Amino acid sequence: MTSPLNPAQLRAYFALTEAANLLQFAVQQQLRADGDLSYVQFDILATLADATRPLTMTDLADGVVYSRSGLTHQAALLEKAALIVRRPSPADHRATVVDITDAGRARLAEVLPGHVDVVREMLYEPLSDQDVDTFDDITGRIRDHMRAKPPRSAVSRRPETDEG
Repeated sequence: MTSPLNPAQLRAYFALTEAANLLQFAVQQQLRADGDLSYVQFDILATLADATRPLTMTDLADGVVYSRSGLTHQAALLEKAALIVRRPSPADHRATVVDITDAGRARLAEVLPGHVDVVREMLYEPLSDQDVDTFDDITGRIRDHMRAKPPRSAVSRRPETDEG
């Protein structure tokens, strides 16, 4: 049996999840108000804008940590709004590549100032510069540890059985 988390670990875990939920709620409100975007749509646009090339749907799903079916739905909405384009991959006929359009870049630029304001107020305002450096180090290590696990796209969609 696995040993329970100690009290400090429990407090840190619950503080992290509550803070993340509060931040995400504030960001979602801002993104809806300023650009009629959901958080995942913003994440998709930001990921594509930062990419040096169009991404496959699988790479995009792994990057934004979203299910393939959910990403397909969000991509359809973004494509309908002319914020992204999807096309067959020239390298692999089974894959679809996604790229951000000029309109998508414009929408991202529209919401980014408010997004930065919310993040600065909600996340960084109570922290000193040294706190931010420490926070960056800790969260970076946590993220890197989690990203070292197989991506969601590598996990089987079928439940495993105990049959031999």
